[in-house]
Order: sequence, then C-alpha cells, then structure tokens
Amino acid sequence: MSKIDRTRGSIMELENIIFKKANKIATITLNRPKFLNALCDQLIKEINYILDLLSKDDEVHVVILKGSHKAFAAGADINEMKDLKLISHIKKDFIKPWEEISKFKKPIIASVAGYALGGGCEIAMMCDVIIAADNAKFGQPEINLGTIPAAGGTQRLVKSVGKSKAMELVLSGSTISAEEALNYGLVSKVVPIEDLDNTTINLAENIANKSLPILILAKEAILRSFESTLSEGMINERRLFQSTFELEDRKEGMMAFIEKRSPKFKNN
Repeated sequence: MSKIDRTRGSIMELENIIFKKANKIATITLNRPKFLNALCDQLIKEINYILDLLSKDDEVHVVILKGSHKAFAAGADINEMKDLKLISHIKKDFIKPWEEISKFKKPIIASVAGYALGGGCEIAMMCDVIIAADNAKFGQPEINLGTIPAAGGTQRLVKSVGKSKAMELVLSGSTISAEEALNYGLVSKVVPIEDLDNTTINLAENIANKSLPILILAKEAILRSFESTLSEGMINERRLFQSTFELEDRKEGMMAFIEKRSPKFKNN
C-alpha cells in the first residue's frame, strides 16, 4: 500500500493500484491479484485520483495502464453489482467515473496481458493505444451474466472491429485472442509476453520525447474523428494545426529539422 501527496497536502491510500513515474512516463498498475484485477469502485477512484494529479504534472507526457501477466482486468466487480436495482443506478451511476480515463488529455497506452474482459476490455479501449501480449484475451461476456456492456462495449468495440464482429462478441459473450484482436484492429501490436514491458516502454519513451501540448492537440484531433463527420473533423484538424504555429515547440521542431539536429521541446 502506498500514499500519494496532492499539491495541497491531502493524501489517498493506494490499495488497488501501484503508481510510479520516471523519465516523463507514469505507470499505473492494477493490483487486485486475488480478483484478477476486477474493477471495484475504489480501484476506479484511485485511478482517477492519479490521473487528476498527472493532468497537472507537466513532467509527465504519457501514461501506461497495465495489469499482471495473468489479467489486465477480468471485468467489473460482480460482488459490487449483484444486488443493485434500477433505482441504484439512477441515484448513482457507478460506471460514470470510469469515463474519466477516456477524458484524460495526455496519451495513455494500455499494456495488456491475460484477460481483458468486460470492463477490462472497455477501459483498454478507452486508452489511446493497446499493446497486447500473445496471451491476451479480449471479450465482452456480459451477456452470459444476463446483462449488456455499459462502459462503451457496444460503442467503441464497433468502431474498432466493425459491426459484424462486435455483434458476434457481444451477443455470444465469446473471447478473441491477441492475434485476432490485431487482425480486427482492436490492438496496435502483439508481442511475446516476455517482451511486453519493454515494447510498451519503448513506445512510451518515443511519445514522451515529443512536445506535450502538441501531443494533446494530436490526440484531440484523432478522438474528434470518432464523434464527427469527415468534413467537421477536417475543419477541427486544420484549426488545431494552425494553432500549433503559436507554440515555441512548433518553431523549435521545424528549426531542428532544418538544422539537422534533435529538437529540444520546452512544452510551450
């Protein structure tokens, strides 16, 4: 168990995650091994607590979200859900806090080994890039529990793998392998499990060396494509591109290219 200080002194006990940061990279490790990292309310609170800190920390450019070799996250915590009624959801939507992951402005890489099922698959899809170990399994098995996905499993999955495959996975509750996930576009890369950490860190380091404001703008432009028409997305992309010309990092990047040297970005 660890403690993290907020700027003004309040502290949260981290019982369900492990947090560290180094070299512009922050790593959040889900840590409920007895429950295959099932997503309980407190775990989500701890993730959001850390993401809030990181959103204000200009020393961190990219976040890695990972689990264990056995499970990224096997889903939501069924024990917390089994006795809920409709009125419970009306009074308190326990899924809503999960959405903070998708709203985080900086790049997030999901490093997935083992089970990424139900809510685990959904929070992986909330991240910007998914790197999968060769033992990873993805799926939305909520149908087997007499319910349906509620954190984007019927929405983001369609945009990743297409309507037909999403229908198959959601309606049957079946899982797909890492290689199938790669073929359908759900993940960006599959590597041997022993190479997962190094591959993820190498990508994170590559991203972390870029200008933070430019990373944020690039992420915003891509995400807008999921929620707008092509013409609207193109207008937004052009405006964001033009806005980069007010940044010193844009000037530095272009001058470094002309002078055949590595850029020295200062996040301004």
